[in-house]
Amino acid sequence: MKKIMLLFLGLLLGLVAWKLWDTTVLLNKQVVSKFEGARWELPARIYARPLDLYVGRPLQVDHLEQELKLLGYRVAADGQLDRAGTYRINGNRVIIHCRSFTFSDGKQEAMLIDLVFAENQIVALEDHNNAQSLPFFKLEPLHIASIYPGDNEDRLLLHIKETPELLIKTLLLVEDKSFYHHWGVRPLAILRALMANLKAGKTVQGGSTLTQQLVKNFFLTNKRSLQRKAKEAIMALLLEYHYSKDDILEAYLNEIYMGQDGKRAIHGFAMAARFYFGRKIDELSAQQIALLVGLSKGASYYNPRKHPQRAKARRDRILHDMADEGLLTAATAEYLQKKPLGVLERVPSGITRYPAFIGLVRQQLKRDYKDTELSSKGLTVFTTFDPVVQEAAETALSSVLSSLEKERKMSPETLQGAVVVSSVDQGEVLAVVGDRFSRQAGFNRALAMQRPLGSVIKPVVYLAALAHPEQYNLLTLLEDTPLTVPIPGTRPWAPKNYDKKFHGRIPLMQALVHSYNVATVRLGLALGLDQTLDTLQHLGISKEIPAYPSLLLGAIELPPIDVLQMYQAIAAGGYKSTLRAILAVTNQQNQLLQRYPLTVEQAMPTEAVFCLNRALREVTRSGTAASLQRRLPHGMSVAGKTGTTDDLRDSWFAGFSGSHVAVAWVGRDDNHSTGLTGASGALRVWAKTMAALTMTPLDDQPPENVDLYRAILEAGTLVDNSCPRGELLPFIRGGVLPPLSFCDAPPPQQRQGQQRRHRATSGFEKALQEGLNQLLRIFQ
Repeated sequence: MKKIMLLFLGLLLGLVAWKLWDTTVLLNKQVVSKFEGARWELPARIYARPLDLYVGRPLQVDHLEQELKLLGYRVAADGQLDRAGTYRINGNRVIIHCRSFTFSDGKQEAMLIDLVFAENQIVALEDHNNAQSLPFFKLEPLHIASIYPGDNEDRLLLHIKETPELLIKTLLLVEDKSFYHHWGVRPLAILRALMANLKAGKTVQGGSTLTQQLVKNFFLTNKRSLQRKAKEAIMALLLEYHYSKDDILEAYLNEIYMGQDGKRAIHGFAMAARFYFGRKIDELSAQQIALLVGLSKGASYYNPRKHPQRAKARRDRILHDMADEGLLTAATAEYLQKKPLGVLERVPSGITRYPAFIGLVRQQLKRDYKDTELSSKGLTVFTTFDPVVQEAAETALSSVLSSLEKERKMSPETLQGAVVVSSVDQGEVLAVVGDRFSRQAGFNRALAMQRPLGSVIKPVVYLAALAHPEQYNLLTLLEDTPLTVPIPGTRPWAPKNYDKKFHGRIPLMQALVHSYNVATVRLGLALGLDQTLDTLQHLGISKEIPAYPSLLLGAIELPPIDVLQMYQAIAAGGYKSTLRAILAVTNQQNQLLQRYPLTVEQAMPTEAVFCLNRALREVTRSGTAASLQRRLPHGMSVAGKTGTTDDLRDSWFAGFSGSHVAVAWVGRDDNHSTGLTGASGALRVWAKTMAALTMTPLDDQPPENVDLYRAILEAGTLVDNSCPRGELLPFIRGGVLPPLSFCDAPPPQQRQGQQRRHRATSGFEKALQEGLNQLLRIFQ
């Protein structure tokens, strides 16, 4: 009987041992596969453009300070710049202790730089420590959005070598003093905790090592049971067997739960530093480190925003322990205990402040990346976003719409709007505003709204004409007289001017400057509608547009972003750069995955565009946009065009300086009349946006094949250089020229009997008739 009992006991122990071994094998596979694979789904992080600093760059001191504040830089206390993320301004001199940052082309170390400004321009850039000149420096970009994984966990990966020594020592002091000496579990500590808890009748002490805490958070659930506790101990031992202490500690630093922001869970010390203090981990002070270490015991219970007294008591206790351990002096600890918690009052939301721009970024990213790659692979996306330009556009749209509503006694929030801004030469989208409430994610009017263009399209018609210098120039005489266009199957179309008048024979430039509809339609029909449609396509409009005569007056619907593309090509002298919002994408290891290079193609002849832009510049001086003269800084030359649609439903303005091109739209979502023209609505938004920027004026230098002649604009003729009335206008070399007249020549409508007519005008009526006949053939 005794032998049977021993045999049974042996079998039972063998079964338990086999089961334990089998469980250990399974747990070992789980530990190795998860810990050696992609440990976390990491969100994609989207950044603005870096601010390039170099001698000669146009930049205002207040714009630089605005960007520094957005980046979380602080004015140096007592002028001391010993910590990265601080700056000091003294008149026209700025000293910045710049943070380190890993760009798409490599890492730039933290550095003290010294800048000197004069007349809104950088005139000196030096290394502050040795006074050596720097040819170039990049200020780190602003983080503007993240694309989160399905579990909504947000973390910034922190490597053990980048972790402040004081943080590591404080964490181990509080959570696991013998971390570097045990094998993952401490049996005596577990027994002590068990006895204390039994004696108290509740949980008052924990016996888990830091390794066990990692196992619980990373591999297991929070469900309490003996089976789970056994698994935790086995997995802790396995983790210690396979991996180094530094690997385990690094994983803990990144895995630990540190707080909640709505649906977004904050994990890891690096993200917690941003979440609570708006700082990088290496910028934390001792009392801030103590607070974060205290949160690791229970982020909800010690939440400093909800339970500040509880959090402060915990922080102060840790500061006391740090002094006892010799990490701080007793005097320093006592001094720091008197300080407030210092957490950001406003929670840094995981929701982007710039939803309209991020909408454009995501559109472009989807061409190359799947949604799962964007939300889990830890990609870094560098964009063209300019926070200073964005802030200017947002402020302009919001304030101008409010002013318009008050001036016209509209109900608040009646009007809506959109603004888009890009660089001229490179087509980099700098700002996108799709709603007057710019933080509000929803319908993005800048990208998704299709609205009639009105007269914003007219430069396309005139550019199509000027591209034929053998027939047209800026002084070609056009007829602004009654016109009836037959449309088979419906009533004839009789276009009218906005002022309800006809203006007789007028120079082409004047027709554009004053936005005369009838003259524009006559010109477009004489050219043929296909010429305007081809020019639209060359300027970047890929949408299929039906060939109706009304398109000449903007009866086509496009979103503001497409209008921006069109005007970018015009602003850049006929060279179209496909609008881009992304510069580069890197992976989790900071390796470059893809660059989004500048693409440039000549869309239209440079000479014709230069002549057109001279007319668009006159629009802002004496034409429909003349009010810009009092809304922009003195001497700032710009060019552009107003646009107004039927019943004053849409108000547009599109225009450019030498450096920036922008489009503004104002209207109503219910499509009712706004009572606003392009000049009284959108122009004001555009002007307020551009006036806030550091811009360069338009370039007056003509292309090689363009000559300047003195002309009398109202008369439509050239005059001798000695004429005091004339002004210089560009004409394409080898093209048709206007007639030469005396300085006091009468305007064209008073010269009915003159024999010397414009050489290009003689065939104009014939071309118009041919255009009408072609139109009839299209509709038949």
